Amino acid sequence: MKIQERTGAGAGRSAVPAQPAVGDRLPTAPRERKPALAALAVLLILVGALGATMLVLQAGHRIEVVKVTKDIPVGASVTSSDVTSVMVAADDSIHYVRWEQLGALKTLKARTTIFKDTVVMGEMFGAKSGLPDGKALVGVSLKEGQYPRDIKDGDMVAVYRVGDNVSSSNSGSGAAGSSAGGGGSNLIVDKARVSSKGDNSGAAVSSGNMSLTLLVDQSEAAAVAQAASAGSVAVVVVPGD
Repeated sequence: MKIQERTGAGAGRSAVPAQPAVGDRLPTAPRERKPALAALAVLLILVGALGATMLVLQAGHRIEVVKVTKDIPVGASVTSSDVTSVMVAADDSIHYVRWEQLGALKTLKARTTIFKDTVVMGEMFGAKSGLPDGKALVGVSLKEGQYPRDIKDGDMVAVYRVGDNVSSSNSGSGAAGSSAGGGGSNLIVDKARVSSKGDNSGAAVSSGNMSLTLLVDQSEAAAVAQAASAGSVAVVVVPGD
């Protein structure tokens, strides 16, 4: 009798299979490894790091070079007061003049006008000035009152014949003096460039005299030289080109 009761009790139970215990996981498919992509990623990282290192090294390799602090006219040389040193990134394709080469640079002449704040390169200077075609350099000596006190290298000036013998000099010099003026018979050159300036500032007693080297047209050089030899020249600063 007890056997039948147990059998009947078991017959009423559900046939649903037991659930897996908590914590058990279903099996997953293994991940596919891609060694080529991993190697490429590592290579890109290395290339980027190398490029950054090269940029840092290049930026850190700087050299001391010459920069002009005022305009240097054609045919003029630099002096210690005309230049300063600056640091730039080294570049073999640019022919910088290094600061230690300043002594040699002072012996050379500017091939063209070099403007203020220009970093100097070797091609800008040469043993000869390389005057433009049709131009000439003429030296004039001026007394105090025959030039503006603030005149400087690179200024554009008009050159006048002055003195008691202006009329006689003009008549003897022909058309050079009169035709150049247009506005007055004592004007020799309407526009001449100051190539270099010298004075006797180093003398114990200053006389106020000044010497100028002027860049003029070849057709005007003779008239300027003639007036300069007679001490009958004055210059006036005029607007540049």
